[in-house]
Amino acid sequence: MTTSVGGRMPLIEHLREFRKRVVRSAFAISLGSAIGWFFYNEIITKLAEPVCDLRAAQASGANNCGALYISGVLGPLNLQIKVAILTGVIIAAPIWLYQLWAFIAPALHRREKKYSVFFLIAATPFFAAGAYLGYSILPIAVRVLFGFTPDALSNLVKFDDYLDFVMRAILLFGVAFELPVFLVTFNLIGFLSGMAILRPWRIWVFAITLFVAGLTPSADPLSMAALALPLIGFYLLAGGIALLNDRRRAKKNANLESI
Repeated sequence: MTTSVGGRMPLIEHLREFRKRVVRSAFAISLGSAIGWFFYNEIITKLAEPVCDLRAAQASGANNCGALYISGVLGPLNLQIKVAILTGVIIAAPIWLYQLWAFIAPALHRREKKYSVFFLIAATPFFAAGAYLGYSILPIAVRVLFGFTPDALSNLVKFDDYLDFVMRAILLFGVAFELPVFLVTFNLIGFLSGMAILRPWRIWVFAITLFVAGLTPSADPLSMAALALPLIGFYLLAGGIALLNDRRRAKKNANLESI
């Protein structure tokens, strides 16, 4: 890649690099969306479980499934397109997250770029763990939220609104669990020290809580606590790992200076 003096990239190279990363991310999301389109019925059957047994309703030929419904002529098509796209975003998340990291990587030195491998390896299981946690708490979150419905009223839920809520929750939990990966990687490349991560811990805890409260699809305390507490724990763990790495780096530099 062309760089100017001092390793700086001209603006046109930044734009080309950005375009390349966007195209690769879009291609990965498109492949994931194709998978979501092909397995559409299996996906909605699994995601609908906290509200109703869609598989049993389909097998019995029932006209309804619990409180879920679809409205409009284009409703079924819009629902399938939305599910396919959101599935593609979730499946391809490790790839487009890596493309985001790779967009930053050209500014790094050759020695620091090796940590891109660490980012790719760590990002996938952390995203999967977050997505799994988001899916696991859905039945409890749905029961808590449905519990606010008055006894004299029935709560009918539009299927695409429900699935949008579910997929957003899974995606949000998955992306949020990438926080420690970014912090540790930034420490490995020397961008953030352990003290710089941990010193403003009160601000970090407040920011995490505010982020969870503002972006969690459901407003129930259980969902917010299920995301906020692991994030705070991962933040502290990432800070501890960064401190250990700083000590290792300082010791290595001291040994080199003594030679």
